[in-house]
Amino acid sequence: MPKIIKDNAIIDSPLAVVQPAEASLACSNSLLPLAFYLAHQTSLAGRADIGVWLQADEAVEDLAPYLSDLTVIALDLPQFGDGRAYSSAALLRQRYGFTGEIRAVGDVRRDQLEQMQRCGFTAYALAPGQDEQACLQGLAGFTFNYQASVDKPQPLFRRRA
Repeated sequence: MPKIIKDNAIIDSPLAVVQPAEASLACSNSLLPLAFYLAHQTSLAGRADIGVWLQADEAVEDLAPYLSDLTVIALDLPQFGDGRAYSSAALLRQRYGFTGEIRAVGDVRRDQLEQMQRCGFTAYALAPGQDEQACLQGLAGFTFNYQASVDKPQPLFRRRA
């Protein structure tokens, strides 16, 4: 099982990303590709052993009608400088009110974790070669943020008042 950071701990992930060519209705404990999930949504509805993953160029809006059926949505970061997943996470939280796990997958590095958290991510599958302990410690490195965000909707000056 792959390791992830979730709830301030390094844990074995109960779900693994399934590539499009390997997706099937028999998959369990899996993060299924968006296109497969949408094509088979009726058959997959209500299953707690699956989630969905989106590539950076796929729209979270396509999942809106099915969010109540999902507990995990993974957003792919294809490379370090690609910020589309940050916007997708914020949309899931702010526009659609998604309360489940939003997992970062792909090229996920320590430098990004705090900003991902502020956008609504709650779990992180790190890129190969990343030091899991250092990444976990990096999440605790910021005690105050001045700007409003998904995780703290009030700016610091309003929280102090």
